[in-house]
Amino acid sequence: MSLALDPAAQDLLFREARTANAFTDEPVTEEQVQAIYDLVKYGPTAFNQTPLRITLVRSAEARERLVQHMAEGNQAKTAAAPLVAILSADNEFHEELPALFPAFPQAKDVFFSERAARENAAGMNAALQAAYFIVGVRAAGLAAGPMTGFDFEGVRKEFLDDDHTPLMVVNIGKPGPDAWYPRSPRLEFDQVVTTV
Repeated sequence: MSLALDPAAQDLLFREARTANAFTDEPVTEEQVQAIYDLVKYGPTAFNQTPLRITLVRSAEARERLVQHMAEGNQAKTAAAPLVAILSADNEFHEELPALFPAFPQAKDVFFSERAARENAAGMNAALQAAYFIVGVRAAGLAAGPMTGFDFEGVRKEFLDDDHTPLMVVNIGKPGPDAWYPRSPRLEFDQVVTTV
C-alpha cells in the first residue's frame, strides 16, 4: 500500500465522496462545523495566510436572500439544504500575518502592502482553504455541494463587504436519496503527471 491513510478513509474523503445535490433534513450542528474548521485550519497556505472566511447561512430570511442570487439550477437545492456556507476571501488577511507567521512578521508589509498583491494571494490561498473545507465536511461524515453558479457581486453586496471576495457557496448535510449524478471520469496519471 503506497498511502498511509486507511482505505476506508480514502473512500470517505475521495473515492466514494461526491458532490451532493440533495440532502436529508437532519441538521448540521455548530459542533460539527467547529470540528470541521478545527481540523482543516491546519491545511498549508503560503506564509500561513488564513484569508478564508465562512459565512453560515442559517436563518430562513438569510436563506431567502441568498437563493435570489443563485443560478436557477442551484436555487431549489440551496433552499432545501440543512446548512449553506458562503466561502469568501478576506483581502485584508495580511493584518493577521505578524501573529500567524512569526518567523517573518514583516511579510505583511514586504509582500502585501499593495491591494492587487493581497487580492491575488487571498484568492489563491482561500481557494486552497476552501478545498480543505470540503474535504473536512466529508471527514465529518457529511456531503458538500460546492457551487460557483451565483451572482458574485450580488452575494458580496448582500452578505459581505468590499474587503471580501466570494469564492463559492457550499450546501452541507447528510446526502438524501438520489443525491448524486453518476460519477464523471477523471484524467489518468499519465495524462496529468510529467517527469523532467
